[in-house]
Amino acid sequence: PDAGRILLIPERSERAVAAGTPLMELGNADALEIVVDVLSEDAVRIDPGDAVELTGWGGETALPGRVRRVEPSAFTRYSALGVEEQRVNVIIDLLSRPERLGAGYRVEASVVIWEQEALSVPTSALFRQAGEWRVFVIEDGRAELRSMEPGQRSADWAEVVSGLAEGDRVIIHPTDEVLAGVRVESD
Repeated sequence: PDAGRILLIPERSERAVAAGTPLMELGNADALEIVVDVLSEDAVRIDPGDAVELTGWGGETALPGRVRRVEPSAFTRYSALGVEEQRVNVIIDLLSRPERLGAGYRVEASVVIWEQEALSVPTSALFRQAGEWRVFVIEDGRAELRSMEPGQRSADWAEVVSGLAEGDRVIIHPTDEVLAGVRVESD
């Protein structure tokens, strides 16, 4: 016996069932948790207590969450492209739940693994050359090749540890036609 709300009735037709066949799923909607599977290489950077932003659930605003647990074992899953990936489940507690969010709903989770005010540059401006990270900076209307050291990185941004200063203008997505000293126009 348990108190809760009926979440699912697998078989709605009247029929004889074998012992052990589930008749319904009960759950406490106020105790929902989010389970997100992440790549194992990302999971090692996630800690219990990390802040989470949940989007894509159908509402206008992001929902706040907090990582409760990073499971200790990984499992294999194949991506949509057929690539074998090692994944790890991350359990997230909702800090506030809208009434309309229920069991089995789809959400997108962004886990905050590092947060600090820092100078950053789009990762699309970075490239490797001679074993160093480099960018093209616009100086006096010309492209200047500059070495730089990135710190923390996401898919879109990289922290600047050294090599660039605030106000430097970088060339995003430099092509093979961009060389040091070449005249460039900017928007």
